Amino acid sequence: MGNCNITDKNDFQETSILSVHSFEFIEVLGKGGFGKVWKVKKRKNKCYFALKMMSKAKVFLKKSVSSVMNERTLLCQLRHPSLINMIAAFQDRENLYLVMDLLSGGDLRYHIGKNKKFSEVETKFFCACIIIALEYLHQQGIIHRDLKPENLVFDSEGYLRLTDLGIARIWRPDNSADTSGTPGYMAPEVLCRQNHGIAVDYFALGVIVYECMMGRRPYIGRNRQEIRDNVLARQVQIKKNEIPIAWSLEAADFANQLIQRKPAQRLGSDNPEAVKNHEWFNGFEWNKLLNKQLQPPYLPHNNSNQGGSTKDTEQDTKENDIILRRNSIQAQFYGYNHDTNEPIFAEPLKL
Repeated sequence: MGNCNITDKNDFQETSILSVHSFEFIEVLGKGGFGKVWKVKKRKNKCYFALKMMSKAKVFLKKSVSSVMNERTLLCQLRHPSLINMIAAFQDRENLYLVMDLLSGGDLRYHIGKNKKFSEVETKFFCACIIIALEYLHQQGIIHRDLKPENLVFDSEGYLRLTDLGIARIWRPDNSADTSGTPGYMAPEVLCRQNHGIAVDYFALGVIVYECMMGRRPYIGRNRQEIRDNVLARQVQIKKNEIPIAWSLEAADFANQLIQRKPAQRLGSDNPEAVKNHEWFNGFEWNKLLNKQLQPPYLPHNNSNQGGSTKDTEQDTKENDIILRRNSIQAQFYGYNHDTNEPIFAEPLKL
């Protein structure tokens, strides 16, 4: 049986508590700072999902409890064909789990590494998928704040979907302290610790378009400080004589308008519709894209083993076990479950 989509969500509410025993683990799809993402099959209905498994001890030690709880809260409220949607959330003593849509095409970073550059037609399609995902988030008052190729995943047909809402935030006017993100895709106002809005996501989109077009990012450096210095030193723009063969002036203009250092001058900063209405997208069939009626120009073949190893040492395991014995730490994950709206640790752990 194939993948099951978000309409199967109610199937997870038939039992009081989900557990890892509800699933057959098939293969590792990827890894992150807190654990792995698995391809799994639900034993009851034989549907396939992605299961994001995160070590509570690692989340705590990296001071990311608020981040993972924030992601779970946002995912509960969001449903869109251009997002990787959450089906359910649960936990046990050691780990947090997110049951997500299964996408089998690999992330855009893998494909950039394999292809180096993309054609204009391919890049425009990728960009359009990202735009409708951002449009939906922004309509909900949410800034993603970590748009980058690693967080864009292909489905089997070639549509891109946006994932990872760990540092996404509901917009508020005083947010200069929210400076997390990935430096190479960070807008200057975030790098400089200033208040920021949805324009930060459009800057990151511009970086991605530039990268697909030119084979490199507009601002590079070995660390956040070097990238910040390079951003402040000069305004990068694609000049007419730098445009790759078979690419249009409109594509270069689109990228140039998005990577403007000053938010007020950036495309989409005060009118998100301006992004879709740029002349590069003249005649583009947005409704057909939303309804997945377009033929994607790039078919992803993901034959990579992105899993790697995240096995803990014996010492790590002992230290993690000591951390997780503390009721005060377990209590920080209270309410993570989404399938029953009842946390597993309804009562303090008896040690």
